[in-house]
Parts: sequence; structure tokens; C-alpha cells
Amino acid sequence: MSTWFVAVDGKSRGPFTQEQIAEGLNAGLYTPQTLLWKKGYATWQPLAEVPEFRQGRSSGPSMTPPPPVGGGPLQKAHEIDFEIFGHEMQFVEVELDQHESVVAEAGAMMFMEDGIEMQTVFGDGSESASGSLMDKFLGAGKRLITGESLFCTVFTNQMPGKKRVAFASPYPGKIIPLELKDYHGTIICQKDAFLCAAKGVSIGIHFQKRIGVALFGGEGFIMQKLEGDGLAFVHAGGTIIEKELGSGESLRVDTGCLVALTKSVNYDIQTVSGIKSGIFGGEGFFFAHLTGPGHVWLQSLPFSRLAGKIHQAAPQTGSQSRGEGSAIGGLGKLFQD
Repeated sequence: MSTWFVAVDGKSRGPFTQEQIAEGLNAGLYTPQTLLWKKGYATWQPLAEVPEFRQGRSSGPSMTPPPPVGGGPLQKAHEIDFEIFGHEMQFVEVELDQHESVVAEAGAMMFMEDGIEMQTVFGDGSESASGSLMDKFLGAGKRLITGESLFCTVFTNQMPGKKRVAFASPYPGKIIPLELKDYHGTIICQKDAFLCAAKGVSIGIHFQKRIGVALFGGEGFIMQKLEGDGLAFVHAGGTIIEKELGSGESLRVDTGCLVALTKSVNYDIQTVSGIKSGIFGGEGFFFAHLTGPGHVWLQSLPFSRLAGKIHQAAPQTGSQSRGEGSAIGGLGKLFQD
């Protein structure tokens, strides 16, 4: 009789008999994506790919998993603890138990304690160990399309006890922790928002279906899609505000100020009324038009706006300097050596 082990919350549970696994499947405790292992297996395998459980699945109850709920036994992503430090230039400190991992954007690491192993991987590191080389290249390609690096860095605690690793924000703003299972497992966000996440969270692509959004939405045809049931951290500029939109409730937003939204929110583009307002209003010709139900996150200082102000204030020729508060401005250089 085979002895089986089940991966629950990133930990091995068991041993179980084949009958016990089948009973758990029928009771909805396990899904086709639940990872199983027994003696003779080189790696953990999804339940749907185990021959012993393939037959007779159609005669049983529905195999579609229920919407994820907090703390449930179906979680696949690693469970991590965290604390966010700072106000205008924040960093997040992640606490890892032994064998727990966190995936971060290349170059985001601030510090890590002894015992944490750092490994650079293709894609987002969410592919299973048994995934083919093509799967890994596809994962890396998704990240390249969304403007991210081909590689992610996986940080794993290899020592007993808790160890910490920290990741810093790239420019002034806030770090937003998102428990994906609280948002039906999916968040759509701007392309450069991702900072780090629990291992098991997938960083994919989201194509805009409307041509107007694609051309004038500020993010092009492609945005990032974070999927899974673990913690993910995104970064945005300035102050962050959250809006919960009811069914049919709408909100008009500057296209650059949109950070993230749940997949239930309808995202479209609306033109500014009046040519004079569009030309002289300083807000551009287009707004993002968001319609509920769903949740949205907005930022007060998009990086593009910050970069534009820096470029506007920077010297336009060579290394010339300009005294902003000087009454004579550039004439002062006549008296410099």
C-alpha cells in the first residue's frame, strides 16, 4: 500500500493512504493542483498528474476549487511574515521560516541575514521543479514583455529558526502589501509596480482588450498580472489611496495615477470634454474611467510626473547651473571665475 504526503501551507503533511487522499479530494480538501509525494518520486507532483487519481474524476464532484479564503488548507504560496519600515522611502523586511522563500525583483534586496541562500532564476520562480525548460523560458518571456528583467532572485532560509531579508523601494512612495487570496487570487497593476512576493505567486501579463485603453491608457497594451494565494508587495509613488467601488459606481482618474485594480473592475478611457480643457487644462486629453464593482489603488506621484519635473528643472545645455531663487538668474554667471 502506497504512503502519500501532501504539501499544505508549504509544509509536508502525512503519511496518508490512497483512500484517505481520495476522501479528501471528494470532500473538497484537495484540488487537482495540490502537491503529492511518495517514495520513488523525484519531486512533488500535482494531484491531477498522479496516475492513481486520474481515473474516475469526472464521476465525482466538481473539481473546480472554491474561491480562496484566508488561512485555508489549499494555499500553495509560502506563508511569510513581514514588517514595513519608513515613511517616504520605505523598505519591507520579510521573516522566513526554514525552507520558506520569497521572490524579488532583481536589484531590490537591501540586506539579508546569515542562513539565507540567494539564487537567480528565469522568470518569476513560480514554475514547479518538474517544469520543462520551455516553461521557464515562457515565464521569463512574460516578464520581459512587461518591462521587467528576465531574471528574478529567490531568497530561501536554509537554517533552523527565523531569518530576515529586506527589500527597498526604488523611489519615494509607499509599499503596498497585497494578500492575493483576499482579492480572488488576481491583481492587475502597472508594469513596474512589482517589488517582491512569497514564492508561488505568479507574475504574468495582462493584455488590454480595448484599443482606446491600449493607446491612451498610459500603460500600453500590457500590464502586470499577479496571481496566486500568497502575499505580494507593489510599490507606488507619493501617497497611496484605496477606493472600493460598488456595482455601477465609477471614478475618473489620471491615467498615470492608477496603480492597481482587481479583475472585476472595468477599465476604459474617457476623453476630456472640450478642446480648450484638453489643450490648456494641463491634465491631457484622456482619463482612466473605472467602473465597479471592485477595488482600486491610486498614487499621488507617478514616477513619470516626477521624472518630468526633474527633466524640466534640469539644465538643457551642458552642465550649466541655474539659481532658481535668484533675481538675476543666469546673469550671475558673468561674475563667476
